[in-house]
Amino acid sequence: MLPGENVWVHHGDVSPEVGAIFDPFGNAVHTALAFSVVGEDVLVTGCGPIGLMSIAVARHVGARFIVASDVSPARLELAMQMGADATVDVSRERVRDLQPRLGMREGFDVGFEMSGSAKALPEMIDNMNHGGRIALLGLPSEPFAIDWGKVVTHMLTLKGIYGREMFETWNSMSAMLQTSPVLRERVASIISDRYPAREWRAAFDAAASGGVGKVILDWTEI
Repeated sequence: MLPGENVWVHHGDVSPEVGAIFDPFGNAVHTALAFSVVGEDVLVTGCGPIGLMSIAVARHVGARFIVASDVSPARLELAMQMGADATVDVSRERVRDLQPRLGMREGFDVGFEMSGSAKALPEMIDNMNHGGRIALLGLPSEPFAIDWGKVVTHMLTLKGIYGREMFETWNSMSAMLQTSPVLRERVASIISDRYPAREWRAAFDAAASGGVGKVILDWTEI
């Protein structure tokens, strides 16, 4: 491979700030495009920055209903801004109680498990339609049991997602951002904090605080 052959060049519609979060955006796109979601009902468990971006992608590519779950009211509010039709605070209510309000009778067709929570995947499995497909990006911090009998009898497909597919994922990301101002705006809104590079310690502290968005450093202000 010659020098520069593996360099990705952004088109003019992608701002430097959005370019800076292409890595996590790639995780979101890889997950959201793991299965076809056109006309499908999608459940997203976990509304961190990557989960939020996966909602925006699912809305862009044509999902019917998108439901997002989390325990943070602020993140659930952002999920609605990303294009979700409804949200569930799973510290207060269950996903199954929301389905009748959307006119759903058979469960979700596609799931994005983005949280790694020991409670999220079992609840997702309980709310999937027969033949449902689940893409798992969230990394669990501990082992947990799931109902494999339901996975078998409901003919569910579970697919682990790790990172991106270079360069297929990036081609998809670039094309979607180039053709959709709405998606560009939603992805850019994930950036919640901006610091000059000289304030890197404060930026790392902000990132470690577990806020709702991404933190970036501006290297033009060293």
